[in-house]
Amino acid sequence: MSECLFCSIAAGEIPSSKVYEDDVCFAFNDIAPQAPTHFLVIPKAHIGSVSEVTADNSGVVAHIFEVISKLAKEQGLESYRIVSNIGEQAGQSVFHLHFHVLSGRDMTWPPG
Repeated sequence: MSECLFCSIAAGEIPSSKVYEDDVCFAFNDIAPQAPTHFLVIPKAHIGSVSEVTADNSGVVAHIFEVISKLAKEQGLESYRIVSNIGEQAGQSVFHLHFHVLSGRDMTWPPG
């Protein structure tokens, strides 16, 4: 999927600030962080969004959550948010499954 930004990042064709990589997934720092810690974890195989998760590829998602847990522990994150936007109206701008991991600021609602 050569026109997919995240496929190109995972393939090393576009530079990124890599946090983690294995055979299944790739993690990198967000270029416009919304919190002091803000990285994304993506599958290397192209999956458009959570809406395309099936019995055949759900193991990839389970692995990604294992990696998120590992990275959070390694970075000393005690509290963090995981976000995945599904569809344009929900704010998805890159149509490749990805999970934002955010930490380092108060994210409770209402703020304060």
